[in-house]
Amino acid sequence: MNKLRSSRSLLQSAFRTLFATGLFFLLAACQPEDSNSASSESVSKIRVVTSGGFTAAYNELAPRFEEQTGIALQTEYGASSGGAYDSIPERLARGENFDVVILSRPSLDNLSSQGLTAAGSRTDLVRSRVGMAVRAGAPVPDISTVEKFKQVLLDTSSIGYSASASGTYLSTELWPAMGIWSEIERKSQRILSERVGAVVARGDVDIGFQQISELLPIQGIEFVGPLPDEIQQVTTFSAAITANAINVSAASELIEFLSSPAVAPVITAQGLEAVAGND
Repeated sequence: MNKLRSSRSLLQSAFRTLFATGLFFLLAACQPEDSNSASSESVSKIRVVTSGGFTAAYNELAPRFEEQTGIALQTEYGASSGGAYDSIPERLARGENFDVVILSRPSLDNLSSQGLTAAGSRTDLVRSRVGMAVRAGAPVPDISTVEKFKQVLLDTSSIGYSASASGTYLSTELWPAMGIWSEIERKSQRILSERVGAVVARGDVDIGFQQISELLPIQGIEFVGPLPDEIQQVTTFSAAITANAINVSAASELIEFLSSPAVAPVITAQGLEAVAGND
């Protein structure tokens, strides 16, 4: 009888040991990764939002950056301004989180004044000019002088212009100053959340205006040329780290890469002028 009791006691003790060991490993498996591991994973990825003027150059440069650094880029797109739901200011106003924002400098300065970007993080990347396009196969008008440009606007049946920086300049400054806005407003269409070139390619408007870098990649259009120098608007596109950026070091590395001399040929090929300037 004593031997039976002893055997039973040993079995119960062994069972308790096995149960405790199994419970330990189960709880260990459920524990979150340690802070160093989590930190390492988060640093390997940053979230970026860029406006259209820099998109073509960015899309070509982003894979190079990822390959060189091992940092993954999660990219979103939106206009620099204009009030569209997916514009960069609207997205930040809704509380969307990004590490890096790339947009026109005036719009970026406005975000900075609201405390939405990190102080001293702004870097100018490129200068961009406004251009005009027509549908592929359509007659290409002469806009080489201000008078010829003005006549094209008066003669055309429909005009499309960007809801962002270039379109704001045209509709609120240039065309009113030229004294023709009252005549062309009724046939002009402000394009939201879409490339103006795509609207031209469909034939929805006869001529379209946007940053040259946004027109050049569009299939189905003919790039006519830039606005005459006397009335051209040069827009600087800049990058900055957001005030609530998670990966500041990786964000700084991306901005340094995008403003480096090594990427200038890619930028130039997209109809932009490379610059570099910090706060």
